[in-house]
Amino acid sequence: MEEDLFQLKQLPVVKFRRTGESSRSDEDGISGEHEVQIEGVRTELEPVELGDGAAVPKEFANPTDDTFMVEDAVEAIGFGKFQWKLSVITGLAWANAMEMMILSILAPQLHCEWRLPSWQVALLTSVVFVGMMSSSTLWGNISDQYGRKTGLKISVLWTLYYGILSGFAPIYSWILVLRGLVGFGIGGVPQSVTLYAEFLPMKARAKCILLIEVFWALGTVFEVLLAVVVMPTLGWRWLLILSALPLLLFAGLCFWLPESARYDVLSGNQEKALATLKRIATENGAPMPLGKLVVSRQEDRGKMRDLFTPHFRWTTLLLWFIWFSNAFSYYGLVLLTTELFQAGDVCSISSRRQEVKAKCSLTCEYLTEEDYTDLLWTTLSEFPGVLVTLWIIDRIGRKKTMALSFVVFSFCSLLLFVCVGRNVLTVLLFIARAFISGGFQAAYVYTPEVYPTATRALGLGTCSGMARVGALITPFIAQVMLESSVYLTLVVYSGCCLLAALASCFLPIETKGRGLQESSHKEWGQEMVGRGSHSPG
Repeated sequence: MEEDLFQLKQLPVVKFRRTGESSRSDEDGISGEHEVQIEGVRTELEPVELGDGAAVPKEFANPTDDTFMVEDAVEAIGFGKFQWKLSVITGLAWANAMEMMILSILAPQLHCEWRLPSWQVALLTSVVFVGMMSSSTLWGNISDQYGRKTGLKISVLWTLYYGILSGFAPIYSWILVLRGLVGFGIGGVPQSVTLYAEFLPMKARAKCILLIEVFWALGTVFEVLLAVVVMPTLGWRWLLILSALPLLLFAGLCFWLPESARYDVLSGNQEKALATLKRIATENGAPMPLGKLVVSRQEDRGKMRDLFTPHFRWTTLLLWFIWFSNAFSYYGLVLLTTELFQAGDVCSISSRRQEVKAKCSLTCEYLTEEDYTDLLWTTLSEFPGVLVTLWIIDRIGRKKTMALSFVVFSFCSLLLFVCVGRNVLTVLLFIARAFISGGFQAAYVYTPEVYPTATRALGLGTCSGMARVGALITPFIAQVMLESSVYLTLVVYSGCCLLAALASCFLPIETKGRGLQESSHKEWGQEMVGRGSHSPG
């Protein structure tokens, strides 16, 4: 018997673990313990009763109940008070739409006050998009390398500083440079979506991302109302300063923001990630999953080449075109709306163009109360777009939602070929803007979901940069080409959106009902289609 016991002690110790993210620890290598993975075996576990009577959901249980991933914790903790606070704070950053909407108000004012020619007024708008285009990829890289919270805070503080400073610009060249620097900062604000999405459970993700897009629409509406009050009394300088209020509020509250737990795990900071998850569980009043948090395989983060691996090459290229088409059509419609309203309809626009050519480029027209009312009504079309997208995105999926938005926009654009009255024209433009803004919002949901944590911010940043390229090009179509042929202009926008609809259908990955991918070295969606729905092997 003693010999048998002696022989048993000499045998290596075998530990059984779930397959997947966990790896052999240093202690395992030292002690001689070996790890055995059982392939193709599925273990069914019934809910385990905790001390307080709460049950651990079966889909979040793993074969040994000794490990869990960030995705498990986010799903188990669910949506609660923490996410509501996060919605408001990231929404304040997203309200930087005020800095974009102010362009349509500032341009005619400076045109009159400083006697600027038309090309200098147009350059004032273009320089903001140039700043956004040049910085979007940079902010994405910073967020992947140094953290989502870091990238977002720096970009918002940058925008706030130069936004306020532009209110003190003494001459045109100063305000041109300062607004370009504001655009450089705005290029990083979409990273608020990356941070926000990584704290949301799967079922609430699409709806919540769409709801913070409401802050964009609220920002544009607030800007118009602020202009109505401030412009006649205090002037454009105070409007620029007061337009930075939402970003000032964000700067005061950003100390509360935690770093993304997914990012911390990927960068090897397990203790910080666990502390963040415990904080969320405490605020939501929910229990943490049982076991030990699994540290993901550490990877190079924010590398451009990872966007073009075989798994993501077509996704990246198609998304770039979709984002380009979204911005190209959205801002093109904004410019076309002014032209069409002033002309009355498409059939009258050619004759009106001939009259405009005879006028001096320095002809000065201040915005009237009626102009502000028209701006307000046009902006309100964003809200129906959010509601429609909110209703269909989890029913038909992200890809079909984007495709439907592009198709409806194209159809409304083609209907403008008919000489319709002003009322019908208003309805068509309202529907077109609602759907193209809805398609833009669907892209903001899909893009953070489709890329893994290591390249999520960079993927969103490059897509945002391509959108700014579309925004830069669209004035040459909506204004320059319009002078030659209004019908050719409408065909360009309609054709571009039809191609974007096809691109949406050809996207290789549908993210509806899927968890966020942690590692770029695994098959897409392996982390979370429901833990209990497939075998570990």
